[in-house]
Amino acid sequence: MVNKRNTLGRGLGSLLNVSEKKVEESIFDEIQINKIEINKDQPRKSFNEEKIKELSLSIKQHGIIQPITVRRIDNDKFQLISGERRFRASKLIGNKTIPAFIRDTDDKNLLELALIENIQRENLNSIEIAISYKKLIDELKINQEKLGARVGKDRTTINNYLRLLKLPPTIQKGLKDNKIQMGHARSLIAIETSELQLKIYQLILVNKLSVRKTEELVRNLNKQKRSIPKEKSRTNNLEKIESKLSSYFGTKITTQGDDKSGKIIIPYKSTNDLNRILELLDII
Repeated sequence: MVNKRNTLGRGLGSLLNVSEKKVEESIFDEIQINKIEINKDQPRKSFNEEKIKELSLSIKQHGIIQPITVRRIDNDKFQLISGERRFRASKLIGNKTIPAFIRDTDDKNLLELALIENIQRENLNSIEIAISYKKLIDELKINQEKLGARVGKDRTTINNYLRLLKLPPTIQKGLKDNKIQMGHARSLIAIETSELQLKIYQLILVNKLSVRKTEELVRNLNKQKRSIPKEKSRTNNLEKIESKLSSYFGTKITTQGDDKSGKIIIPYKSTNDLNRILELLDII
């Protein structure tokens, strides 16, 4: 087949911050499948085998409507940038060749191209997107705001995805496996300890809580925590003071309040006990 010039589209070019001229340098060709290797930095990590089989049947009947995108890594070898589902499905039915756009790109732009292509097709789950955003920030050495500008998202959206990576692995896996939605996960982030996050996560699964119900549950938990009286929040300093006073007076001394203000409570069991304490205080 004769090579043909073809563009990848103005939208993708503008998102990648490359010139229209560079985008037009993409070449369209039919490539032998055995000359293409998978990109290990591909953002999408999980593939539904049933969906791949369905796609393979469609390809067998109608062919590939949207070519994959690759880059040349030597004269006779290519690396996949995007279109791994189409690539896998084509291999499944024994196709020897596959239509592809050949891009001239370096390692730095490879992940960015793969991420943006997948985001535009809405094929990635929330954790895959979050991991890809983190990798882009680290490798490109840019902040969230600059990344947002490059992928067409605002800074808040980028931050919401990155915060998902702070959740326990069990919850992250539940999000990847579609056991919970991103709304559930964002509510769980508001809980301080991972132990409590996991408990609420199990409640969501067992009771099939909606995102709204989960938000209400977390709000109520946080309200209860804020309503705990200050005297219940002990400090090491107050505990040491109580211990020293108890030893001096020979009875269990307690305090109410905090380091700034509060009360010292000295109990007595009888009149004699009271007089003993008063003598220690040297006030009678």
